[in-house]
Amino acid sequence: MERVILHIDQNNFYASVECLYNPALRDKPVAVGGDVEQRHGIVLAKNMIAKRFGVKTGEALWQARQKCPNIVFVPPHFDRYLRFSKLAKELYLQYTDQVEAFGLDECWLDITGSTHLFGDGKTVADQLRERVKFELGLTASVGVSFNKIFAKLGSDYKKPDATTVITKENYKQIVWPLPVSDLLYVGRATEAKLRRYGICTIGELANANPDLIQRWLGKNGVMIWRFANGLDYSPVATIESKIQIKSIGNSTTTPRDLVTDEDVKVTMTVLCESVAARLREQQANCSTVQISIRDNELYSYERQAKLDFPTCVCSVIQDKAFMLYKQHHKDGKPIRSIGVRACDLSSADIRQISLLPEELKAQKLNDLECAMDTIRRRFGNFAVRRGNTLVDTKLSNLDPKKDHTIHPVAFLNGG
Repeated sequence: MERVILHIDQNNFYASVECLYNPALRDKPVAVGGDVEQRHGIVLAKNMIAKRFGVKTGEALWQARQKCPNIVFVPPHFDRYLRFSKLAKELYLQYTDQVEAFGLDECWLDITGSTHLFGDGKTVADQLRERVKFELGLTASVGVSFNKIFAKLGSDYKKPDATTVITKENYKQIVWPLPVSDLLYVGRATEAKLRRYGICTIGELANANPDLIQRWLGKNGVMIWRFANGLDYSPVATIESKIQIKSIGNSTTTPRDLVTDEDVKVTMTVLCESVAARLREQQANCSTVQISIRDNELYSYERQAKLDFPTCVCSVIQDKAFMLYKQHHKDGKPIRSIGVRACDLSSADIRQISLLPEELKAQKLNDLECAMDTIRRRFGNFAVRRGNTLVDTKLSNLDPKKDHTIHPVAFLNGG
């Protein structure tokens, strides 16, 4: 039996939610942007009106203002986005329990087992679009296909508020003329490399020699070649499935340049606390710590190092992060933004018994930080604070856990 996979993408999600809360914005160009005073001045999302003026996600607010002088900037409200993301999933679950999130505003659904109840893929897709519009006040584009890759291409094919059906009979006509960059997991570097070899469309990739693609791009090249040919058999996870992650990280653009080691320590403490807390939420330990630094001349770099043993303890992660900073930030230039990431994750349930004093100390610190997590969940993030964060409350007065980044890799594992 051929699978029926839907990919639902809520259109201009952040901006649409903001317009829902403030209807006066609906007929105006709107962009959700960072805090200019805190120097987080970039476009996080925009509505269709702003998009017609050429406003792009990720560009500076002043650049967006040049393109669209009448644009309205609104601050992000992640609690609202989480609420509507949850409401959408509850709606999808009325059709299938195989609902796999891909960010806050995108989900795959496998409705193969419920088409006899609700109709074929296009029927369900159209019904869901209408229900999202009527019940949530938002619009969505839906792709319908026999695999996850083509379903996602379908949701991107027509926007806003449209359904695109990609079948085994028509995918060569719809998919193959598209730019190769439209294919999932083809980033800028891969696109540039393929372009050097004369491959610019998905069809050209599909018809290329797979041995050459593997020679140029390794095993990932074989993967995207298979995707281009519709050979994707990855399953849609059930809603209860725990999302596997490969890293947990936080970064921030600081309200002022960091010019001393103490400034860096204060900021790293806040970031490392957030990373460690989310490691514990995911019941994971990390074996590698990575830092990212951008100075006030916008030069940036990343460095990483292995830990002596896997951990989710803030102080251990912070010590390694600060060591990397001291080793590699030799020019002394003021720092504009800084990030910390925990990599090489493993299950915290698997713990090697050790009598090393360092690990025994870390285990005690872990118990202490778990107690701090409990207090913060009940009384708020700032109910318990480390002493050095009180040295400069302007630097430490942020809660990065609300704006976290988790990188899902379950999709690739299914392939």
